[in-house]
Amino acid sequence: MDPYLFITLALLLATSFLFTNFRPKWANLPPTIFPTLPIIGHLHLVKTPLHKTFADLATKHGPILLLRFGSRPVLLVSSPSAAEECFTKNDIVFASRPRLHFGKILAANFMTIGWSPYGNHWRNLRRITNSEILSSHRLNESHEVFVDVGRDLVRKLVSYSSSPVNLTLVFHELMLNVMMTLMCGKKYAYKDIEEKGEVFLEIVKEMSRIGDAGNIDDHLPFLKWFGIKRLKREMNAVKKTGHEFIRVLIEQFRNIKDDSVDEDENKKKSTLIKVLFKMQESDPELYHDGFVRSFMMNLLSASTDALASTMEWGLALLLNHPDVLEKARKEIDEIVGNKRLVDESDVNNLPYLRCIINENLRLHTPTPLLIPHEASEDCVVAGYHVPRGTMLLVNLYAIHHDPKLWTNPEKFDPERFQGKDGIKNGYKYWPFGSGRRVCPGDGMAMRMIGLTLGLMIQCFDWERISDEMIDMHEGPGLNMSKAQALIAKCRPRSVMQHLLS
Repeated sequence: MDPYLFITLALLLATSFLFTNFRPKWANLPPTIFPTLPIIGHLHLVKTPLHKTFADLATKHGPILLLRFGSRPVLLVSSPSAAEECFTKNDIVFASRPRLHFGKILAANFMTIGWSPYGNHWRNLRRITNSEILSSHRLNESHEVFVDVGRDLVRKLVSYSSSPVNLTLVFHELMLNVMMTLMCGKKYAYKDIEEKGEVFLEIVKEMSRIGDAGNIDDHLPFLKWFGIKRLKREMNAVKKTGHEFIRVLIEQFRNIKDDSVDEDENKKKSTLIKVLFKMQESDPELYHDGFVRSFMMNLLSASTDALASTMEWGLALLLNHPDVLEKARKEIDEIVGNKRLVDESDVNNLPYLRCIINENLRLHTPTPLLIPHEASEDCVVAGYHVPRGTMLLVNLYAIHHDPKLWTNPEKFDPERFQGKDGIKNGYKYWPFGSGRRVCPGDGMAMRMIGLTLGLMIQCFDWERISDEMIDMHEGPGLNMSKAQALIAKCRPRSVMQHLLS
């Protein structure tokens, strides 16, 4: 190498090193971690699971940190007060998303509801999603849907009586059918859902695995110069599989009609997929087939994986804490009885069951780092200057496990929520996010988690498949899922046989 070129490169690297490491002191930027390495920044610190790695960094270096992922500035927030500032005073500033590979490849070039920039298009998608599926009014109208899939769940588990059952797959099949019914107006038959459930489970797990914010391909764009396109290839493969799954689904429901009502009444019935078809007719360039497939795939995968994983964690906790399960069963027996099945409307009258759900969501927050946000302009957080273009990561896991906020935070203790019902307390507990980009499905989540766990507690005696405790290690990915599938055994309770036979 030419010695002059070598000296020039060395000087450039040294200047970059000094600038990035000492700039925070005079620019009033948030504290950083020394050293910030040339080119990669702090990417060498990124290890899975990210939420635990970042929680350790916050414990050691402080709850507000400015990191560098390659050339991208990243604000890592692990403090309730700073998080509250981000989603109240600076809510509009942080309402957009960073341009990561996931949004480009798997979210129709940043067009779906989860990854769309903040603006009119996002507001329109949010409005139709709420009005057609997730509003309180729509959920109340869907009461029979929840009752029906709950009965299907009970029948399925009765068929497994005393045999090991893969509950990871059962929960994903359940939520796939719920979302299919809410979105398209029709659920799958038993045989169809069993055939499709396992395929869809693999799709959503892969989407979660490759969707976290620590992928180096997102932050070191020069890697493509060397032909390193691993992440892009993986995402395109998932996109191809997922889009084919959704394409078949759409074809099945494109001309759906309800034969039980007359034509005039059928025209009044609105579903999300019908609204998407109408949008496509009015603006085929914007709402093209690729957009419709990506929209459906993202909504299905996000809701299915998050809720199914939460149910899985909840039952795993109960299997490891049979005393808590017995207390919940006693509450259900006293309030609901054994002359009918638990209904999703019963959940509000079962305070201890709600405590279990809240404690489960605290310990195993569905999306522990949320979907990343990005500052659309300069702003101030906790007195520090945050430059435009900074990616925001809020570590809900760190907040929900902070010993300064929670007594014995690693202990499963539903009683800590008695009388509180999960109400936000200075942003101490908020498992579904906050602000304009808050998860729109929190209402449905509480209904479905409560109904599912309620039925499983009311109708069955549960046991682990061995004397060993259920493994509670976490798998990688955007959503917090179990590393190992939950397998357990159940048998119908004798006092419920008259309903289950």
